[in-house]
Amino acid sequence: MTPGPHLVPTRRRALDDLAGTAARLVLVTAPAGGGLSTFLRAYAEAADATHRLLGLSWEDAPGSALAGADPGGGDLVVLEDAHHADPSSVQALVSAARAADGPRVVLGWRVPGGADPAQDLLFDSVRAAADEVVPLAALSAEDVAALAEQRGVVLPASQVDRLLRHTGGRVRHVVELLDDVPASDWTAPWFALPAPATAARAVRAALGELDDTARSLVQAVAVLEAADRHARAVPVEDAGAVADLDATTAAIGHAVRSGLLVSLDEHDAWARLRDPVVRREVLDDLGPVRRSELHHRAAEVVADPAVALRHRWFAHPRPDDALADQLDALAAQRAGQGAWSAAADLLVLASQASADREARADRLVRGVDALVGAGEVPRASRYLPELESLRETPLRNAVLGYLAVVRGRPAEAESRLGRAWELVNPRREAGTASLVAQRYVLHHLARCRPRDLVTWADRAMELVDPAAPTAVEAAAVRGLGVAPTEGIDVALDGYRALMERVPEGPVAQRVTMASGWLHLAADDPDRAREELESAVPTDFLGGSLRISLWARGWLARVQFQAGDWDEAMRTASAGLELAQRSGMSLLVPLLAWTRTQVLALRGDWEAAEQSLRTGDAVSRDYELMRVPAALARAAYSEARADYPAVVRALAPLTQPWARDWVEQPGYWPWADVHANALVLVGRQDEADAFLARHEQVAREHGHMSATARLAYARGRWYGVRGDLDAARACFQEAIALLEPLPLRYDRARVHFAFGQTLRRAGRRAEADAVITAARDAYLALGAATYVARCDRELAAGGVNVVRGHREFDDLTPQEEAVAGLVAQGRSNKEVAAELFLSVKTVQFHLTRVYAKLGVRSRAELAARRSR
Repeated sequence: MTPGPHLVPTRRRALDDLAGTAARLVLVTAPAGGGLSTFLRAYAEAADATHRLLGLSWEDAPGSALAGADPGGGDLVVLEDAHHADPSSVQALVSAARAADGPRVVLGWRVPGGADPAQDLLFDSVRAAADEVVPLAALSAEDVAALAEQRGVVLPASQVDRLLRHTGGRVRHVVELLDDVPASDWTAPWFALPAPATAARAVRAALGELDDTARSLVQAVAVLEAADRHARAVPVEDAGAVADLDATTAAIGHAVRSGLLVSLDEHDAWARLRDPVVRREVLDDLGPVRRSELHHRAAEVVADPAVALRHRWFAHPRPDDALADQLDALAAQRAGQGAWSAAADLLVLASQASADREARADRLVRGVDALVGAGEVPRASRYLPELESLRETPLRNAVLGYLAVVRGRPAEAESRLGRAWELVNPRREAGTASLVAQRYVLHHLARCRPRDLVTWADRAMELVDPAAPTAVEAAAVRGLGVAPTEGIDVALDGYRALMERVPEGPVAQRVTMASGWLHLAADDPDRAREELESAVPTDFLGGSLRISLWARGWLARVQFQAGDWDEAMRTASAGLELAQRSGMSLLVPLLAWTRTQVLALRGDWEAAEQSLRTGDAVSRDYELMRVPAALARAAYSEARADYPAVVRALAPLTQPWARDWVEQPGYWPWADVHANALVLVGRQDEADAFLARHEQVAREHGHMSATARLAYARGRWYGVRGDLDAARACFQEAIALLEPLPLRYDRARVHFAFGQTLRRAGRRAEADAVITAARDAYLALGAATYVARCDRELAAGGVNVVRGHREFDDLTPQEEAVAGLVAQGRSNKEVAAELFLSVKTVQFHLTRVYAKLGVRSRAELAARRSR
């Protein structure tokens, strides 16, 4: 099937999925404006539908949708807008699809909104009868970018994300705004997206049908939402007070039934508007005078002083130095709590409220800095042209350097931060100097330079009061530099002391995230999980998305090692989407690593390759990006049994820059993977030297999991040398060390390697038991790739094997395993690595296979196997 060029990427994939299903009755659903009709027309055209029918809202006569069509004939019937069709037509089509010789029927249905109970009941019946339901998901950022490109509109990632959030990913909304908004408006930092024309008309019509109290309540909710973008809902009591209503019960009932308002609890105590588009149109419909009145009233009603100040600004958005000073002072208070997102909102408004040009510029720079600290990179990037036009100052350069760090641009960050440090005078501008030093802390964290990190953290802390935001931020990161240089225990002691003096909330989020990371490195995954889970939420006082993404990245690793792969995939996937949408490129490879590894181990090669490309696309800059990207590629290659590729992927981590941190045990589990691959590609001397260095470091640190992993790789090395007793001792040591640790994947790896080594040494019965244990462990994890490899090992061992191919019964189990892999297109070298044999042994077995089967080439062998 070739979908039309007008379809965006996710719709193309949905079309391919729909074309591949064998279901007889398919229900395709989407919200209003969700692109349902376009999708079904493209499907009908590509699938060459026998009948393409329309359900029209003004045709309600029985059978009207079937006019001129015979639902009992033909192969495919597609009915667009089935929600408008008369019940008789829908019922006839469903019955036809259920008949033994009936057609395949695809119905498109707009998601019910509750306005027509009878139609909603019909939808429920059709959904229950359908063989398959295909909900069309909201557009992705990739889709929005594609739609903009089709219209000749060049949108940066920040504006794509903004448009996606505003429209909720509805096709019609996105298309209308791309067509109607002038290209020059997209780059204006203060530009607010309007409501799309179609949605605006629908909202105005719905407002017109409400009584005065319900309309007033909806308007009050819109005003309260406009001043508090962090709020997930509005207290209905506050909305009633702003609307000057004595009672809200009847009003909220009418507003909810209109579809404009959503009640979030059974007591109707919390509500929100349906989406940002509705909010924008409601605010526009109010008009400036009434809107100002409601903001004034809201400023007296809301409890949060920051939100109250925002309402005061929205009530009269003109320069007001007294209001600007209040906003600035409260921003400093929120920054002291680590609530960078809330501080950013206040500072940006303070900038707009400032009459003095210097004050306006200073507050804007600090506002953008707070946005970056909160992880709101797209929003911060909107102000880049304005920042670039300002006079060069240490603070301006520090903020631009900070933005370069989170976007994964080390050269730019080095230049900007270096210039900031040159310009600042630490004695006269201690606060600014501390901020520059703290940004250097993050830069050196990303460069994997723990000693430089500690140096700059100490500098940032010495320049200001210990309670100052930059000092607390530096202290929260400092332990990550202390751990690889002075020991994890020293760093954790420092974090425990720090937690006693920092307040609950966003500051504690930073310390907890760092502590969780170190507990993972210290073989305490249970404590790590607890701390990292608590650092993920960002809904308290505008917590930092940046810290949340760090926490998600390491939480996914905890879940992966513990064998909770479904949870690991959810954590990593959600984090990866957030990182890409927020512009936090620095953390994309870390999150993509876990996704790639799980997908490869499950044998989902296409998705694993896509995930690998996602991490690789941004991994050429900071070392902290290159390390997880290399580990992801190594994991993918190892699952493919491509050990030369594993060695190539991990070679950069053996360079001198990695010695201070990346080679330290516990942080990045890669040394055993590299050593194992060196053994399997025949580089024994190199593997020996590499293992010896890492074994010594692991012993010095007393690190159990690192010692266990290295022992399993050493067991491989002894096995290749033919020293089975020494190999057995290494594997048994690894199993014993891992026993008290909840590292299910590592235990499965050790058993698999142990079994292969025993089988190679001719201990087939013993190998069968060990590999069976590995197979059971991999099966429980869902590692289909290694379950298949265990099955091949068990077949090659020849113990308890049921022979199934008559003409292959003359082959030995080992010859059968070799023949199967060669028939798949594997080279002799790849087969040798897969079966833990020498290349000469593989060639010997292959020669005997050819002789026994009477074939002369790999192609003939593959053809014989396929028959």
